[in-house]
Amino acid sequence: MSAPSGTRKRSLQRYLVAGVLVWLPILATVWVVSFILHLMDLTLKILPPAYRPEALVGFPLPGLGAVFALLVLLLTGLLVTNLIGRRLIVWGEELLNRIPVVRTVYGGVKSFAESVFSQSNAFRKVVMVEYPRAGAWSIGFLTAEDVPEISARLGEPHVAVYISSALNATAGYLVVVPRRDVVELDMSVDAAMKMIITCGVVVPAAPLRADSLAKPAA
Repeated sequence: MSAPSGTRKRSLQRYLVAGVLVWLPILATVWVVSFILHLMDLTLKILPPAYRPEALVGFPLPGLGAVFALLVLLLTGLLVTNLIGRRLIVWGEELLNRIPVVRTVYGGVKSFAESVFSQSNAFRKVVMVEYPRAGAWSIGFLTAEDVPEISARLGEPHVAVYISSALNATAGYLVVVPRRDVVELDMSVDAAMKMIITCGVVVPAAPLRADSLAKPAA
């Protein structure tokens, strides 16, 4: 009697795991999208109360904040690309740079945003380095092809590599290592992120190379 009972238990566990694998990504995606839409809806708070959706139509319109945020971004980009807008930005940055704590936060975020969105190679190349000890390899992202001051002091080219933490890709470590110690991978950024976030549970397959696709000679 124990064998059929054990079989039913394993079948129940298999069905339960299969259901979790289906619903967990769906619920996580819904939660993240809902959270982002909620944050974007907060941008409607800058409108006068009389011009908000609940005042115009009598009830809130979820998701309208995303359209409004997109319009704000487009108008801001249009403003800062002309002469008057650039002068306003310079004046605003000079004002923020006079405030000690705000200056540090604003300068760091601005430098990070400019490095990510302005450079075509930022966070675009997946590499691995021996970190935190020899023989232990970590997956990282090449963020700078050269660090001039460190390269000059140590007498050889050094690069900057960002190593993300598992489960939280926004936290991690910045390491500067010799260029010769960096191994470039034929792995996409998305595949590397999935591998890091899942703690190595999802491992991308090895890329097919030309020599492996060649047919053997008859």
